[in-house]
Order: sequence, then C-alpha cells, then structure tokens
Amino acid sequence: MMHGTEPARPRTWLPPWLLWSLLAVLSWGIWAAVSKLTGSELSAVQSQALSTLGLLPVIGILIALRPAHSPANTRRGCWLGFGAGALAAGGNIAYYHALNVGGKAATVVAITALYPLVTIALAVVFLKEDLNRVQLGGITLSLASIVVFNVSSTEGIFSGWLAFAMIPIAMWGVAGLLQKMSTNHVPGELSTLWFLAAFIPVGLVLYSMAPAAGVISARHLAVTLGMGFFFALGNLAILLAFARHGKASIITPLTGLYPLVSIPVAIVFLGERVTSREWIGITLALLSVIALAWEGTDP
Repeated sequence: MMHGTEPARPRTWLPPWLLWSLLAVLSWGIWAAVSKLTGSELSAVQSQALSTLGLLPVIGILIALRPAHSPANTRRGCWLGFGAGALAAGGNIAYYHALNVGGKAATVVAITALYPLVTIALAVVFLKEDLNRVQLGGITLSLASIVVFNVSSTEGIFSGWLAFAMIPIAMWGVAGLLQKMSTNHVPGELSTLWFLAAFIPVGLVLYSMAPAAGVISARHLAVTLGMGFFFALGNLAILLAFARHGKASIITPLTGLYPLVSIPVAIVFLGERVTSREWIGITLALLSVIALAWEGTDP
C-alpha cells in the first residue's frame, strides 16, 4: 500500500500532441481527396475562394474559445499565424491547379505531402531543432520520389502538374515553420484563428478576380464547403499539437501522412488507376514522410 498525499497521475496512452496530429491526418486526408471533385467546372482560384466559406464554422468556434487574457508578444504571434495562412492559401491554389491540369489525386497528394522537407530544413536552421539519420534518409527518399514521378517527362526537369506541385511544397513548408513560431507566442486556438482569418481577404480578392460564371451547382458548392471545413479542422488540430509542446520537425512530417487516407479514397471512390511507376513514386514519398517523422535520436 502506497503512502503519501500526492494523488496518482492518470496514464495517457498517447501524448496529446500526437492525438491532435492524428486528427489533422484524417482531416487533411479527406480534404485532399475531395478537392479532385471540383473537376473542370471551377478553376483553382474559384475553388480556393469558395472554400473560404467552409472555414467560417471553425473560425466561429475559435472566436468563442479565444482566451480572455492575451499573453506577451500577442501581436507577433498573431501576425505570424496570419502570414502562415496567406502562404497556405497561395499553396492551395497551386495544389488545386495541379489537380485541374491532369494530375491524379493519388499522385498529386503524394508528391505535395513532401512539404515537410522545407519545414524541417527551416526548423533546423532557425529553431535549432535536430535532425537524425533516419530523417536524413527520408530526405533522400523524397528526392527520389520526385525523380520517379517525372521520369517520363520530355519537357524539362519539371513539367505539367509536377511543376505546379512544387509550389505548395515550398509555400506550405514555410507556412509550417511560421505556424510553429506563432504558437511560441500565443495559444494554438488564437494562432489558428489568425491563420484561418488570412483566407478571408485572400478569398474575397480571388473571387473578385475570377467570379464563377453562372450558377454554381449544389454539388460543387457542397464540395468546396467541405474542402474548406476539413482544411480548417486539420489546421486547428496541428496548431493545437504544436501548442502541446510538440516539435515542428516531428509534427509537421507526421501530419504529412494524410496521403494514407486520401490515396485509398481516390482509388476506391474516385476510380483512379495508378500505374506501376506512380506506385513506386507514391511508395517512396510515403516512406519519406514516415522517415521524416521518426523521433528517435542517433546513438
């Protein structure tokens, strides 16, 4: 029998940051798959503009949960979150365009999931986070996957949908670093609020530039609303994971595993057929993301 006044602490099966990361994987996996359903009726700019409406429910929840007392450096944290959102919106446009110009959801999702490469490199430089040997191997695998996806190209090193897929890798990667830096100054809920708030002016500007011709079908409106909602839910989850003391170099590549959700959806429900070469590229990309998420340290 144990003595003492301190109550026993409940044991948790998974750390809180990991649970939030898994929710981000599920949410982004659904978002990445349904993005293909807009087809050719909506352009990439229109898809991004209309999906902003789907963000509003999550934004409303975040406003209600906003802390009454603001911590120090609130302004810096909010602006970092806002900047991350603006970059993410730009990356989304390129992602939707890569799907519209002929990229299969299964392959576009796999290659753009390599954006943690950028976040990890920046986290090592600016946040002084360590990179182990397994993660270094993941970088090599990711570069190999890019080569495999482009092996049949005769128009240069990057062409077609792959050229556009490189843009979200860069923009989402930088956004990931800014998200982590934001949660160093403000709570994850407030950081997410400003991150998603950046999509509203971006969406208004985009829609004024390319308004939809005619009446948008109920199906496409539902798809774009779903895109916005699941994208917002995933970002809420990852920022809460950051706020629960998770490392950017671990959480970002871990949540990059969302293709494990979206690729089966694309194959089963969208009827996509994947060639053997594309399967090799997808496999290399997924192995790369797993390696990048490896938290172990070198002996």
